[in-house]
Amino acid sequence: MHNLTLLFTLFANDLNKFNKLKRKAIRLIQYKGRDTTETIKETIGSKGYASGFEGLLSFLQILLPQSEVLEKAFRKEIPMYPPRALRELVANALIHQDFSITGMGPTIEIFCDRIEITNPGIPVIDTLRFIDHAPQSRNEILAYLMRRLKICEERGSGIDKVIFETEFHQLPPPDFIVGDNYLKVIVYGQKEFRNMDKNDRVRACYQHSCIKYITKKDMTNTTLRERFGIKDENYPMVSKIISDTLEKKLIKNKDESNTSRRYASYIPFWA
Repeated sequence: MHNLTLLFTLFANDLNKFNKLKRKAIRLIQYKGRDTTETIKETIGSKGYASGFEGLLSFLQILLPQSEVLEKAFRKEIPMYPPRALRELVANALIHQDFSITGMGPTIEIFCDRIEITNPGIPVIDTLRFIDHAPQSRNEILAYLMRRLKICEERGSGIDKVIFETEFHQLPPPDFIVGDNYLKVIVYGQKEFRNMDKNDRVRACYQHSCIKYITKKDMTNTTLRERFGIKDENYPMVSKIISDTLEKKLIKNKDESNTSRRYASYIPFWA
């Protein structure tokens, strides 16, 4: 990307004035239900990525549903999706896209039960290593400038924050899907444990093991119960999830000599 094009990408008042950039403006679509059959709102951004970033996030928060909680006799609305996690994912979609792919740009799709954030280009890092991998981007200068503008950190910790936030709010684990020429990240709304399928639970277990490992801790049955909000007496339910994740070879026993499943510790397969 030439320096002048880069400046237009970051600071343009209207990307539509530039033929090579108008299809790279971020597209935001809100649907009524769980599929794309009925659209409520569709908006295509016009400002550059840096000049329009905060406005984009504010507009996104307006469209997203809120949850009500009772706090000291007052009702308080809280976001259904962690703003910090969404910020990181939107920034990543902008920064890590493949600008050589024509005819598509970053897209945010809002469904009643999830948000899907898509950017052109296959990631340069295996999705299973997003959490721990050193920073690497196909658009190094763009990433550097976005960091200087305090939009991203360029430390490879963005996905770590996303996982931390989803675990803290006990949301289903985000999903990272690689297509022929795109990466799609799905962030799910609140879902009861009993409504999570096997893939959800295994993915959560793997991501939890990664987060524990990079913070110099180990995943155990206890920590995974806390992540899911499961009572202590239901530890066999979590043991089954751990067994399923071991079977998928996504985690491994930290100490193979320990035969107690209840008190065993686990680490990611790459550790």
